[in-house]
Amino acid sequence: MATFGTLSDRLTETFRNLRTKGKLTAADVDGTVREIRRALLDADVALVVVKEFTAKVRARALGDEVNKALNPAQQVVQIVNEELVQILGGEQRRLRFAKTAPTVIMLAGLQGSGKTTFAGKLAKQLEGEGHTPLLVAADLQRPNAVNQLQVVAAQAGATVYAPEPGNGVGDPVKVSRDGVEHARRQQHDVVIIDTAGRLGVDAELMKQASDIRKAVDPDEVLFVIDAMIGQDAVNTAKAFQEGVDFTGVVLSKLDGDARGGAALSVASVTGRPIIFASTGERLEDLEPFHPDRMASRILDLGDILTLIEQAQQAFDEEEAVKMAEKLATEQFTLEDFLDQLQQMKKMGSMKKMLGMLPGMGQMKQQLEDFDEREIDRTEAIIRSMTPGERRNPKVLNGSRRLRIARGSGMTVTDVNALVQRFEQAAKMMKTVARGGTPNIPGMGPVPGMGRPGASSKRGKKGKSSGGSRSGNPAKRAAENAGIAANAAPTGSGFGLGGGAKAAPSAEELAEIQKLFGKS
Repeated sequence: MATFGTLSDRLTETFRNLRTKGKLTAADVDGTVREIRRALLDADVALVVVKEFTAKVRARALGDEVNKALNPAQQVVQIVNEELVQILGGEQRRLRFAKTAPTVIMLAGLQGSGKTTFAGKLAKQLEGEGHTPLLVAADLQRPNAVNQLQVVAAQAGATVYAPEPGNGVGDPVKVSRDGVEHARRQQHDVVIIDTAGRLGVDAELMKQASDIRKAVDPDEVLFVIDAMIGQDAVNTAKAFQEGVDFTGVVLSKLDGDARGGAALSVASVTGRPIIFASTGERLEDLEPFHPDRMASRILDLGDILTLIEQAQQAFDEEEAVKMAEKLATEQFTLEDFLDQLQQMKKMGSMKKMLGMLPGMGQMKQQLEDFDEREIDRTEAIIRSMTPGERRNPKVLNGSRRLRIARGSGMTVTDVNALVQRFEQAAKMMKTVARGGTPNIPGMGPVPGMGRPGASSKRGKKGKSSGGSRSGNPAKRAAENAGIAANAAPTGSGFGLGGGAKAAPSAEELAEIQKLFGKS
């Protein structure tokens, strides 16, 4: 996640240095805690939070749980992870719905924090869960705020209650009260009230927000805060807590490039849980906030659970079963490949998905260099083919490839590369479906992938591969050595070994010949 990029890098580097030590001394722990303190302060985390956090980490790191651990450095990482989860709120907290509809949700925050956009995102998410939300336009101060809410609601497919034009006209307290009554009459089970913000905390803002709260008695008051606000986040959160007394926090703009200390400060200082995190500009870019998963992302431990949940939402289960059957029967075509690309696009940004994998923080430059439009280019090439060409790429001769290149705006080289990659992938899938060991280009056979008794076509034909039959002793010895090297298992039983070895070079063969006395 971009907001925590710098903090994640600093913490990862600190733990990397720690892992080189077999036993940790008090000086090692103090040095690690000092680096963690600097990293948190540089990320704009509040000083009070930093002091409390580092004190707990140091006390636990010097305790028996680390001294008696088989891997002390890994135990320290675990301690930091657990304390980070506590700072972020401990356990996930979901929205609380009223026993009797409608559930009233009031949004509060500074101007520009993303309240109106969040209102649309929340409405879209609630509709997907089977609710019927109503958006109430109670921000009558900011120019065109009502119009913006109507546009966002139309994109989300939600209903808007906007009796006043806004731009300084109308009473927001009356609009909010009437909006709840309108929702009750029209049988909307959720009401989302978008209130006005200010450029800074002032008495007028707090009085208006407090009056709206008293008038509608909301079930949830969500404080929307910009994750890029920096050290002022704590002061702003405290002011809203005293003036409005919110029940939960929403972090917006977590996809930004700021230092993100607000996220690590607000929940701890106010004692209110973070419920949602806005991670992009699209209406779909809204995630329930999981403290444990966010801590894992910050420590570059990945967020596999969120990735799985997004995949389950984007991929159709029946289609997945059909695709598995096609792979097993070797019927995977470019049409199926195109369907898979479209399913992946539904999941959102590829960079964001790849960033959820463990250890991807060490490949930050490769992620930055990844071109999201490559999927669109691949899709354009496949769509420029006829249905027959997609089902059987072997019919693609030179003239056909030239036509496809012109139709997709690409070059013949791009078309050739796509076909070659697809053929390699199809070959790997066929090998896996048969229970064999796939040969990944540049890596050789994947260790541990084959099953006992699985044989290749060459083995079925009865050809022996037990050794070389060359009449040259040096050549025979070299070839037998190569066969033995390829047959030897690579890696340990836990999958931690290195990749397959490359074929012997000309220099190595020359050394073998010298060994056998051949010039």
